[in-house]
Amino acid sequence: MSPSDRTGDPSVSIIIPLYNEEETVPLLIETIFKEFGHVPAFLELVLVDDGSRDRTAALVSEYATHEPRIRLVAHDRNRGLGAAIRTGLKAACGDLILYTDADLPFDFSLIPRLISLADHRRVVSGYRLNRGEGPRRWVLTKGYNWLIYCLFGLQVRDVNFACKIIPRRLARVIDLQSEGSFIDAEILLEAQRYGLEITELPLVYHPRTLGQSTLSRPAVIFRILDELTRY
Repeated sequence: MSPSDRTGDPSVSIIIPLYNEEETVPLLIETIFKEFGHVPAFLELVLVDDGSRDRTAALVSEYATHEPRIRLVAHDRNRGLGAAIRTGLKAACGDLILYTDADLPFDFSLIPRLISLADHRRVVSGYRLNRGEGPRRWVLTKGYNWLIYCLFGLQVRDVNFACKIIPRRLARVIDLQSEGSFIDAEILLEAQRYGLEITELPLVYHPRTLGQSTLSRPAVIFRILDELTRY
């Protein structure tokens, strides 16, 4: 019997891509189970190791031996953010699937509120109330949001922010192709194409303090533009 059968609420999977995140894994797992582990509808935490070269996968496996709701899915090589999210979406069993990042980009105590806004007809997308990553990233983010709007008519304040709740019924019918960071836009565009509502929620952004972000590297930007063009 699934949590949705027991509680009447949709069951929830959380999926998080990992790449060389051994520094963040302990805090990540402990925070999620502290803030959301007591919720009956919480079905699983799916951690997708994208070919890490450190102890990320080994650490997740250690935690999974003590907590059956932790699932490790691993790529044999590094493929990219989009590939990891696609793998997580395919593996997730919950009625609702929350995707976020390993570096705790927002206050995870708000997860129950985010989930309360979601249903099978709606995608919930968080957006940053504040900017904490410097002027270069601010310009890139604003420019990218504007480009997505001009090309596709998608009116979303923060396309690439790593906080989205996706109904599994949508994840099962869309054929996502992105291997890189265009995946966020692709998910929202597919939701729009299938007629789902997109509900936005403001969140205070917590800049990364452990590990390293690669989103603003030139190779990542060029990959986004390439995938955008092919889409």
